[in-house]
Amino acid sequence: MTALAVVLGAVVVSLVTTPMYQASTRLFVSTTSGSSVSDIYQGSRFSQERVISYAELLMGQSLAQHTIDKLGLDMTSAQLQANVTASAKPDTVLIDVDVLDSSPVRARDIANTLSDEFVAKVRDLETPENGATPDARVVVEQRASIPSHPVVPKTTRNIAIGLVLGLVAGVGLALLRDLLDNTVKRRETLEEITASAVVGTIPLDKERRKQAAIAYESDNSGIAEAFRKLRTNLQFLAVDNPPRVIVVTSSVPSEGKSTTAINIALALAEAEHRVVLVDGDLRRPMLHKYLDLIGSVGFSTVLSGRVTLDEALQKTRFPGLTVLTSGAIPPNPSELLGSQSARNLLSDLRGRFDYVVVDSTPLLAVTDAAIVAAGSDGVLIMARYGQTKRDQLAHAVRSLESVGAPLLGAVFTMMPTRGSASYSYYGYSYKYENDDSSTRSRSARQLLARSSVPNIGVAEMGQSETGDESPQTGRRRRHIGSD
Repeated sequence: MTALAVVLGAVVVSLVTTPMYQASTRLFVSTTSGSSVSDIYQGSRFSQERVISYAELLMGQSLAQHTIDKLGLDMTSAQLQANVTASAKPDTVLIDVDVLDSSPVRARDIANTLSDEFVAKVRDLETPENGATPDARVVVEQRASIPSHPVVPKTTRNIAIGLVLGLVAGVGLALLRDLLDNTVKRRETLEEITASAVVGTIPLDKERRKQAAIAYESDNSGIAEAFRKLRTNLQFLAVDNPPRVIVVTSSVPSEGKSTTAINIALALAEAEHRVVLVDGDLRRPMLHKYLDLIGSVGFSTVLSGRVTLDEALQKTRFPGLTVLTSGAIPPNPSELLGSQSARNLLSDLRGRFDYVVVDSTPLLAVTDAAIVAAGSDGVLIMARYGQTKRDQLAHAVRSLESVGAPLLGAVFTMMPTRGSASYSYYGYSYKYENDDSSTRSRSARQLLARSSVPNIGVAEMGQSETGDESPQTGRRRRHIGSD
């Protein structure tokens, strides 16, 4: 684009520049000398010395004014001087006179008149007072003709120069942008900062922003396959002791962690694992909105003792997936997540399900994610292509290291892959405010008002929603060979 802009600029400049024509004359300088070899040599040397001085006189103010008066030109002597060039050819007695003008006829007339006036001027200067033969004389060896083509602008040259300058500027800007760009755009950069493998790359598809969950039973799109690959990579991270409680987080908001958490859980459920998806973001929960669930009863209300875990777990329209939403937004999320009750709750979920996927807060926004991560089997950290800052990501990784949370790997989100499908994530605004959409649920208000409430269509203790045996008595798994 830069090269094109410079070339277009060169074309525009060429089009708006007034054409200028150049007319040229050539003057010959000679001296009056004897016939001997010595006289001829001395005369030649004298002429060459005179040529340099004559070239200066040709561009002087006096000669310019005489030419203007002779032709009746509507310009000043300074304007004419600016368009006259006289140059002495080295080791010769020749002077080339070039005149530029917007009119080809006027350029010719000025060049010829200027030369004629100069011949007369030299004759006056070089003729002795006694009227003897002049020491030097000048003749017009070549008169000017009407030029047929303008010499300015040189469109072809300007375009060529513009193209070269544009290419140089484009390369320079690209290098400068790379030097100043602090975002993560390369897989190697992501691996270097996190000191872990990139276990998933999720493509971007702006058309699917409003649909967070993928229907895997009927979706073979690029994004669905990307999450299936991510699922397979997770299962091979530790074959003998695979991570079962997985925290999904990011350095800052809007990096795709919530939609990634949802679809990791769905991908695991597609492989006939019993999965519970936990909304561990007690400040700005989103899972209940994405999955159309009750948001006011969940994690926080179980920890506060207002409902039991069985009453808070919610079935979804996706086979194998159960969700524990965030519940009512508490005034002290960090303290609640760091409590022994929270650790016991995650331990209870581990006993009921094959996988526990926790959608947590961004690491740099608050300490909640690090607190939850410390009690997990591992963390997946998101990095949004071209938006996640390197220093922010490095800071987030250090916060995980400070609490001893194992980093399972990094996931590149919203990669600009043409023709692929992906999802976006709506940003955070960390404030202690209630979620109106969740409190509108009549059944949720009833649950909060009663000390004993019926189940919200959930999996019973020790039994999955599909009727499979609990993890203590055996698990049935199927690995998809296409992952």
